[in-house]
Amino acid sequence: MKVTLKRLDDRFGMQVTNESGHSFVMDSMPEVGANSKGMRPMEVVLAALGGCSTIDVIDILKKQRQQPQSVDVTVEGQRADEQVPKVFTQIQVHFAITGKVKMEKAAAAVQLSMEKYCSVIKMLEKTAKITGTFSVNGESH
Repeated sequence: MKVTLKRLDDRFGMQVTNESGHSFVMDSMPEVGANSKGMRPMEVVLAALGGCSTIDVIDILKKQRQQPQSVDVTVEGQRADEQVPKVFTQIQVHFAITGKVKMEKAAAAVQLSMEKYCSVIKMLEKTAKITGTFSVNGESH
């Protein structure tokens, strides 16, 4: 697995590309002189966690013969204020699932992803308390 980063401007903008040719722009915040034309690195970390876990949840639900129509995920992270580096100390993940999905099947899928399968969660839980919640067709668990 490999990604390459190419600087796009005289500031902090970078084009990130993987071996398959898929790419996105990463940048920093205006307060440090950046153009803010892309996701910040720590936002990419939260996105990676959300993507990793969502893939798990969808895969597990399908194996359970459930029929998710949509799985929308919100990931929020809090970072350490008083230390450098400013690692994540808390991360909350919420899965909003719709479709023909039983509540207990969704609970099992989310739990398996959060506790066993998501590699990104396993790396980040060394510094952050990570919690997950979910809803199925608007009904919260």
